[in-house]
This record gives sequence, C-alpha cells and structure tokens, in this order.
Amino acid sequence: MPGFQGLTVPAWIGEGLDGGLASVCLYGANLDTPAQLGDLAARLRELSPSALLTLDEEGGDVTRLHYLTGSPQPGNAVLGRIDDVAATAASAQLIAAELQALGLNYDLAPSADVNSSPQNPVIGTRSFGAEPELVARHTVAWVEGLQAAGVAGCVKHFPGHGDTTADSHLAMPRIDTDRATLDARELVPFRAAIQAGVATVMTSHILVPALDPSGPATFSRAILTELLRGELGFEGVIVTDALDMKGASGEVGIPEAAVRALIAGADLLCLGSETSPELYREVLDAVAAAVAEGRLSLERLRDAAERTSRLAAAYPAAVPGSAGSVPGPERIAEAFRRGAAVPAWLANPAPVAVVQLENEANMAAGFVPWGAGAAGVPLSTPAEVPAGAKVALVARGLDAAHPAWALAAEFEGAGHPVLVIECGWPHDERADLVTFGASRAVGEALALALQLPVAAPAGAVGGGGSAG
Repeated sequence: MPGFQGLTVPAWIGEGLDGGLASVCLYGANLDTPAQLGDLAARLRELSPSALLTLDEEGGDVTRLHYLTGSPQPGNAVLGRIDDVAATAASAQLIAAELQALGLNYDLAPSADVNSSPQNPVIGTRSFGAEPELVARHTVAWVEGLQAAGVAGCVKHFPGHGDTTADSHLAMPRIDTDRATLDARELVPFRAAIQAGVATVMTSHILVPALDPSGPATFSRAILTELLRGELGFEGVIVTDALDMKGASGEVGIPEAAVRALIAGADLLCLGSETSPELYREVLDAVAAAVAEGRLSLERLRDAAERTSRLAAAYPAAVPGSAGSVPGPERIAEAFRRGAAVPAWLANPAPVAVVQLENEANMAAGFVPWGAGAAGVPLSTPAEVPAGAKVALVARGLDAAHPAWALAAEFEGAGHPVLVIECGWPHDERADLVTFGASRAVGEALALALQLPVAAPAGAVGGGGSAG
C-alpha cells in the first residue's frame, strides 16, 4: 500500500497496479481541489477496478477528503462525549458515502485506542474516550456504520496506543503495564470490533514488554500471530501503520521493516506518503531476498495475498447509500454552553475578539484548518485585540508550559474578560471550555455556542499527514 507525491497518478503506480499491487493510499498532498481529487480517484479506479483504494478519513481532526477546509464530522472524542451510538454510526455512514462517490472502498479508521494518558501526543481526540467499554461500543458502531455502507473499516492501533506519551511517527513509544491491565483496557475495543466483523486491524509501532519485549508490535509474531490471530480469533487483514514512521523503520529502514512485518503476520504493507518508485522497488527486492534466504516463506506470502484479495472482493467500489443523522452544530454547542465560565462570558456585553494560537501539527492530522478559524470566525493577533474587548483564546495541547496561559494572564491584567478554550484532549483542569476536537464541525459549534461572528472560511493548501 504505497502512497505517492503529486496530484496525478505517476507511471510507476500504474505499472504496479497492472502488476498486481493490492492497494494505494491517498494523502493530503494528493489533494488540490475536490474536482482534482475526483479525477485522481477515477484514474486509479480505471487502472484497477479491484484494488483497495484507501485513505485516513477518521472524521474530526484527521481528515484527507476535507484537508483544505477541515472535516464536517465532529470526530471521535466529541461523539464519545455525546455517547449516542446511532449518531456515531451515522457519522461513519456519511464518510462511507463520500468515499464511495470517489470509488474508494477502504478507510483506515476508526481509532480504537483507549486514551488513558491525557498527555498522549498523537491519539487524544482521535479516541472515543478514556473508558474501555465506551470506546468499545462506539468503535463497533463506527465500524458497523461504515461497513454496512460498503466501505471496509480498520481498527487501530493494535494492541492499543492510548497509554503512550511519545509519538510513533517520531520515536518508538513504550507501554509498561501488565497483561491483566492490557486485557481489561487496551484490548477491550479490539475484541468487540473483531466480534462485530471488522475487516482489518492496523498494527502499532509501539513496544509492549508484557506481550513481547523484543520489538514493536508491527514486527512481533507474538502480538500479531499468537495474540491477534490466535487468542482473539481475527481472520481478516492485518495492515501495518505507515512503515516510514520512525517507530518502525528508524533503525532498520523501510525495506527491512516490510520484511519483518510480513514475517510477524502482517498482510498489507502501508509504506507511507512519500513512497518513490525506487523505494517501492527496494521493498519488492527485500521481500524477494527474504524468501530466497529462507527468512520469509512463500506460504506466508500466499496467505497475505489471499487475505487482501478476499478483502477487495468483499468491498467493491459501490454506489453511495443513505445515512442517518450525525450530530449537528447546535447539538454539539449545547455541551459547550454548559462550561462553567461560559454564561458569564456570554453575558458580558463587550465586543468579541477571537485569538487562536497555532502549535506544532499532529503528525497524523497534518496541517488541516482547525477550530474557530476553520469555521470562518475572524481571528485577531494578540496585538490586534481592541481595548475593552472580551477574548476567546483558542488553543490545543494546553500543557503547563503552553504560552496560552501567560497570554491569558496578560489579557486579564489589561482588563479583558478571557475564556480559555482547549480544542483537544484536556491536559489539566484550567481551561474554561474543552471541545474534545478541532474539526470544522466543532469550530462551527463553538461559534454557535459563543455567538462568534462567522465569515467565509479561508481554507488552506499543502501538507500531507501520515497514515495511522
């Protein structure tokens, strides 16, 4: 499952599909306009009517279809807070309809991680919550909504990425907990999704010594074959998280990472957004060499090929179906209005200034418009805030060192009423309002709840994000 750079299908992808390439993954860097994306997807489907054409469309903060404007879906953490499984299924159905309209038949979603660590730098609002049973029931609802509408789903990041404080895009995280805790927490949503018939499971590039102290889950036969296949009884496709991530290939390189993943039990290799024709050939050569050396059996390769072939046959490109009702801005805004500090801030008749602080983008999400800005709310720099205005200070990742706290104190010292808004997973209790997401849909609800002015959204172009 390679990605590629550019807005049109490169020749080497066409040659690969003609030669039996199982899957192609699209990223934000492949998108310029909706019409261009439609042409790109149509060309891929023309080259291979049976391939698995995929992307990361989680809804919420991680979006590829709406990379230029932000997602119209609220996202997992918001859905988990609402706790209406019918709404969660409807959100997935709407995403499936969009994918089907483009001829895409596989979605690398949802995240089934229990976000037990508030300091998690890469999961956070991509999780339905911090309680295993809640995450399990919403994971099942999302999977069933997506797959009933004709698109294969993917629960990730097995065996669970929620209790980490490192980002596997940049390093190899480690979960130091015992097997009993893993059984009672991390594995609960995956068990439920497998019982509900999820089509695929994505591996994580994390070290879990209680299961295998020798290497990350993506390379672990104990985790993929013995636990996932054996104990949990999963019969579908095991797909790797992107092998260009440091947690997988930082020490061994992508070709060797591909070989190790196949040996461990993976069936489909996600190579990453910047796959070149040279790298693609290097991966094929490394797999062939591993077979010649006896490290990798032909039986294992045939097993992987047969599983991916069955998956593609089970989810052919289809016509969009009907979907239920996803929570609209007004329903989400109801929860925002319940913030303890919100009524007094709203009652203040002072004019409003909205300051949104940018921070380093999440590697999985990329540079997607977010928060109030994505909803078209006019934003001010701190220096542009007029005297006497009340300030909505919007940020995400508000840890103790975040500059928002000093800025809020500066505004308050100058006599401005300030509402500090966390558009992510809360790191502490100081924020006045927590939205548990930053998608365009959440930004629209925020604007509605706080009576913020709205102009036409500016959008943004560029970036790419990474699978997983």
